[in-house]
Amino acid sequence: MKRKIKVITWGLGSMGSGIAKMILGKKGFTIVGAIDMDPNKVGKKLCNILDLEENDDNCCIVTDKPEQVIKKGFADVCMIATASFTKVVFPLIKMAAEAGMDVVTTAEEMSYPKALDPELSEEMDKIAKENKVSILGTGVNPGFIMDLIVIALTGVCDNVDNINVARINDLACFGKAVMVEQGIGLKKEEFIEGVKNDTVAGHVGFLQSFGMFEEAFNVKFNDVKQEKEPILTTVPRSTEIVSVKPGDVAGCRQLGYASLGDKVFVKMEHPQQIRPELENVGTGDYITINGDPKIDLQIKPEIPGGIATIAICVNMIPLVMNSTPGLKTMLDLPVPRAIIGDVRDIVNDRE
Repeated sequence: MKRKIKVITWGLGSMGSGIAKMILGKKGFTIVGAIDMDPNKVGKKLCNILDLEENDDNCCIVTDKPEQVIKKGFADVCMIATASFTKVVFPLIKMAAEAGMDVVTTAEEMSYPKALDPELSEEMDKIAKENKVSILGTGVNPGFIMDLIVIALTGVCDNVDNINVARINDLACFGKAVMVEQGIGLKKEEFIEGVKNDTVAGHVGFLQSFGMFEEAFNVKFNDVKQEKEPILTTVPRSTEIVSVKPGDVAGCRQLGYASLGDKVFVKMEHPQQIRPELENVGTGDYITINGDPKIDLQIKPEIPGGIATIAICVNMIPLVMNSTPGLKTMLDLPVPRAIIGDVRDIVNDRE
C-alpha cells in the first residue's frame, strides 16, 4: 500500500482546527506538523488541542517555529489557514512551496489573487513551477457558491443577459478574525468609520469572484463597485466569541456590481451576521441567471460556511496534488468532490 499523504497544518483557529480534524477523519492522511502562534497551543500535542484520542497520525507537537517543519521532504501538502489577504499569506506560501510542498489556503483573496495582486500572482506561479508544486486558494465563498457554481450553471445556457447572486448566512461558527473583519460588536458609527479606514473588511471575495467571472466568460468588466452597510440588531445576540447588544452591529450587508457597458452584468448581495434566526431572518443561497434558459437555484438554509469551507479545502487536496505545477484557481481544477474512500487511491504516484 502507498504511504500516507503527509500534511502540515499552519494555523489552528476555528477553520484550521476544523480542517485538521477533518483530515484526520479521512483514510490515507497523516498530519506530520502543526504551526500556530498561540502560546496556549504551542508545545502541546495536536490530538490534545483537537480533543482526539492519540494515535500515530495526530500526535505531532504544535510549534511556533515554522522552519522546524517547513523543510524539504517533510510533507506533501501544507494547509494554510491564517489570514484572508494574499500579501499576508504570501511569505508562508513561498516558504512551503520552496520546500517542495503543494499548498492549499483558506485566504479569500487567494481564490483569485490576480484580481488585486497580479505581480505577486506571477511570482507565486513562478515559484510553484520552479519547485514542481501547485498552489490553490479556496473556500465556500469565494471559491464555490457565489462564483464556481454560478459559472457551472451557465454551461447549459445559450446566452446570459445578467446574473444575480445572494447569500444570506450565519457567522456564528466562525472565529475572532471573521468577527473583526465583519465589524461585529461595533457601534454603528464605529462600523462606518471602519469601512472608511479599511479596518472593517466585510466580505473579502467579491473582487475575486468578479475576476473569476471575467476569465470564465472571456469578458472585461468596465465598472466594478462595492457597498457595505451595518446590520444592526434589535435583540441581544451572542456566540462563543462575541456578544452584541441591541442597537449595535451584528453583521455586514455587502453589495457588489460588475458592469459590461452601461448594464450591470453581475449583482452580488451578501448579508452576513451572527444568529440571524433571532430576528426571524432565514438563511439561503440564491442564484438567478437571466438567459436562455433562465435558471433559478435556491438552497435553504444556506450551505453552512464553516463546515463547507473546511470540507472543500480538504477535498481539494488530492486534486491539487494531481494537477500540473503552478498557481491554480478553482477554474483550473476538476469538479470538487467529497473524499469518501482512501485518499491514497486517488492521488497519482509522486516522483
